[in-house]
Amino acid sequence: MSHNLDVNSMPPLLARWFGFGTPVDRRTYVLTGVLLMLVKYLLDGTIAWAFTGQWWAPWRYLWPLWSIRMAQFAGAPSALYLCVGLMTLPFFWIGVSMSVRRAANAGLPALAGLGFAVPGVNFFVMLALSLAGSASDTTWKERDSSREDETPMVRGALTAVVVATMVGVIMGVASARGWFSYGFMLFFATPLVMGVTSGYLTNRPAPRPLYVALCAAVLSTLLTGGALLLFALEGVVCVAMAAPIALAIGLLGALIGRAIAIHGRPATASMLVVLASMPLLGFSESLIGTPVLHEVRTTIDIEAPPDAVWENVIGFADLPAPSDWVFSTGIAYPMRARIAGAGVGAIRSCEFSTGAFIEPITTWEPGRRLAFDVLSQPPAMREWSFYAALRPPHLDTLLRSRRGEFRLIRRQDGGTHLEGRTWYTLSAAPSLYWCVWSDAIIHRIHGRVLAHVKRLSEAPRSR
Repeated sequence: MSHNLDVNSMPPLLARWFGFGTPVDRRTYVLTGVLLMLVKYLLDGTIAWAFTGQWWAPWRYLWPLWSIRMAQFAGAPSALYLCVGLMTLPFFWIGVSMSVRRAANAGLPALAGLGFAVPGVNFFVMLALSLAGSASDTTWKERDSSREDETPMVRGALTAVVVATMVGVIMGVASARGWFSYGFMLFFATPLVMGVTSGYLTNRPAPRPLYVALCAAVLSTLLTGGALLLFALEGVVCVAMAAPIALAIGLLGALIGRAIAIHGRPATASMLVVLASMPLLGFSESLIGTPVLHEVRTTIDIEAPPDAVWENVIGFADLPAPSDWVFSTGIAYPMRARIAGAGVGAIRSCEFSTGAFIEPITTWEPGRRLAFDVLSQPPAMREWSFYAALRPPHLDTLLRSRRGEFRLIRRQDGGTHLEGRTWYTLSAAPSLYWCVWSDAIIHRIHGRVLAHVKRLSEAPRSR
């Protein structure tokens, strides 16, 4: 029985791109890379134009960090990030799978192809693989599954799960508590290497069914999340939000690790080198991280003139208890706003369930616009945990509100079109994933405030 990932009926081109059974020589690697880069650029540009009216600047691909690449589209809806992220996945898979096979074809350790997944390093990896010739003794073919190893399948799978879980816990502790970094290394590279490790170790003794490698990757990811909760390193909500991307990337890694074990040469030494280099790469990332400013805008129409709305924008009484289920997870929600003074320089205090935002007024245009900076802010949420008073570093550092504003636009019927804006930085990667969460949460916060301003402004006034 064949354990090859390729389907017999799959067209040759798709088998070469998405499968693992076909070797990749230099010519195929270069031609495919050039073609897919052009296609990817056209797709990215089209998506960006559809959402923002701006074309994707090609030189932005030279920046290794996605957050910097997307800075051109600050203020774009989160749907742009989601579409670009989903569109990137098949290109990422083709790039990694072909780079792994090209490395093997060049006589290099197949794991060297994983360098394609590392921002900044990927340019050098692609260049090296494009220039390297084919080795005379290279082999990339499926091992004979009839030569079964004596190691029981369950024992091998459990060993893979234990090792992958150890990698996840060590990197989770080092990133969150050692470097205070919630970036690419933690949320992307770590689950990828965990998946590769579990897929490789599961199939190294002998080729196993595909589901064994996938189950090992899922189990190691879940155990890592459970360990972070058990040791009070993270809370339930953070782990739950990270789970979708960690599971998806871990499964991709398991496919890669399985293919290397089945088709390639023994790669245990290379695996140890990859594992040993992760702390160094994580530490380097913590030194170069550059948060990019994001903008979220939410609007509402109010059946009251701007002058009446203005009074409820600069300060408002207690909001009712939240009915939105999102806020029941511990995410901070606004409760009331107070202002001391009037005009530029006045201090607005917006009290949330976790504390107060201190907001010095920078623009004061009664009936038109109120803008402010954020001098200090409380934790973004109260984490769920088995332990009391858990406060992981991300509550204070991950999402930072920088400034905000309200714009009041008089409608032709005398009512008001009210806009609430927040500019924030997000120190998490990949930003294409995390900004979808943060934008959605900030929209919910805006919606709660704007709906309250609408109720207050439209309420009958005593005469």
